[in-house]
Amino acid sequence: MASSAVDVSLLQLAGTEQIVGEHLVGLDGTVNLLSYGTVRIAGLTVEQAQEKIEVHLSQFLESPKVTVDVLAYNSKWYYLITQGAGLGDNVVRAPITGNEMVLDAIAGINGLSPISSRKMWISRPAPGGVGYSQILPINWKDITRGASTQTNYQLLPNDRLFVAEDRLTKVNSVVNKILPPFERIFGFAGLGTNSLNAIKRFGLSAGSNNN
Repeated sequence: MASSAVDVSLLQLAGTEQIVGEHLVGLDGTVNLLSYGTVRIAGLTVEQAQEKIEVHLSQFLESPKVTVDVLAYNSKWYYLITQGAGLGDNVVRAPITGNEMVLDAIAGINGLSPISSRKMWISRPAPGGVGYSQILPINWKDITRGASTQTNYQLLPNDRLFVAEDRLTKVNSVVNKILPPFERIFGFAGLGTNSLNAIKRFGLSAGSNNN
């Protein structure tokens, strides 16, 4: 169970301590059930977690029945990387809930920026770091205009959704970064030349006046 908070409710006779409300899942994967101890539920489905909690509580209660619901997921992530057209890449880390598709991820950053192209893909790491990563090309036009689900992939933990930059915008950014230093150099050179010409003219004028 890749969750950070679960809602646990104990259905039991009066006279026992109530276990109702939100319970955080710790970094060690356990949920604290107050005086009834802790139960490790990391990696389990909701149904499996419910069953395991009931088995644990049966040590203290007779035939306990619990309900478990997931309130938030934040222990697994995907990454949305957008190229910055020569101005640096932007990286957004977003939690996995199990329902995110490509279109959801782009909507989460309020759509594509003016410097982004429509070229994008998912880089999916190899399971367990063994083998080769997958590259899943995305057809943005089909997803949006055609309402196609073929490349509107579901995002999995550690996926990298990469959005390439617009090439013309990058060229413009690079030119704007390269030209200013040369403009300043030529500006100083022009200022020096104008100054020398002024000195020469001033010198000639002064000589003529002395004659």
